Amino acid sequence: MQGKARKIVQAICYEVIAVACVAPALALMFDAGMAHSTALSVLMSGVAMSWNMAFNWAFERWEARQTKRKRTVLRRILHALGFEGGLVVLLLPLVAYWLDISLWAALLTNLALFAFFFVYAFVFQWGFDKVFDVPLSAQQAKC
Repeated sequence: MQGKARKIVQAICYEVIAVACVAPALALMFDAGMAHSTALSVLMSGVAMSWNMAFNWAFERWEARQTKRKRTVLRRILHALGFEGGLVVLLLPLVAYWLDISLWAALLTNLALFAFFFVYAFVFQWGFDKVFDVPLSAQQAKC
């Protein structure tokens, strides 16, 4: 699978699994109801899906210009760090407002989510590439 279809399927699968993991965790961490935590998770998912599309578009444009196009472990780690680092910054005000906590507490919450998502993003992307193959931008040129 390649192109826009790949990006859409990738983003939806990633976020559905993420909401299923994050909503109960937030409910437990903040003694909040599941509806409140699920609503926040869905909002965060919307931000994350938009960021996912923009970040992966930029990453794949960069990747296509590289002489070595293989997705190495280092490249996957940098991809996950860039994606999750940007997302932490984007979600900070939303988390602080929704949970009625300070920006510091929201930052700590985002960092805890970052720790989870850093591993999740790496594992998910690796699994997605195994199931759907890597995008053309990461495929080695055939001689």
